Amino acid sequence: MKNATHIIIPGLGDSGLKHWQSLWQHSLPNAVRVMQRDWENPQLADWLAALDATLQKVSGDCILIAHSLGVALVAHWALKFHSSKVLAALLVSPSDVDSPAHTPDSVRGFAPMPLAPLPFRSIVVASSDDPFVTPARAEQFAKAWGAEIVNIGPCGHINAESNLGDWPQGLALLAGLSI
Repeated sequence: MKNATHIIIPGLGDSGLKHWQSLWQHSLPNAVRVMQRDWENPQLADWLAALDATLQKVSGDCILIAHSLGVALVAHWALKFHSSKVLAALLVSPSDVDSPAHTPDSVRGFAPMPLAPLPFRSIVVASSDDPFVTPARAEQFAKAWGAEIVNIGPCGHINAESNLGDWPQGLALLAGLSI
């Protein structure tokens, strides 16, 4: 998996310059970012098409690195598409698109969250104080997807505001997926 392409899949609003996903995009070999036409008003069909088009352009194997709404996108993509080139996924801070108490109305088009097993190895990374998903719900997602769950403690939404820098702990989890 050393030559696998790393597919960066941001969530609502994209990931800014200080977000670990953006930092990883510039430091990981073979990193490609999925670009969405509208980061603020996500439409599931459009976002699925952008993810699938990105995957189709990649030659060889890939590892998905999704954050927030990007995690829901991966779960939907796995239901509708199939690609044996996806070897694994790091699914960080899955936003609970089913919960108006935890997520904005703009993401409701991604509900219900798919709960089918994912056809590739995956790790769900959760925080104990994520405002967009409870630890119990993140664990439910991981169990349904057949993923390992890792709770990293109180790190908010595991984004730029969490002050993780290039997030070495996340890179270690990614390296574990790449074995």
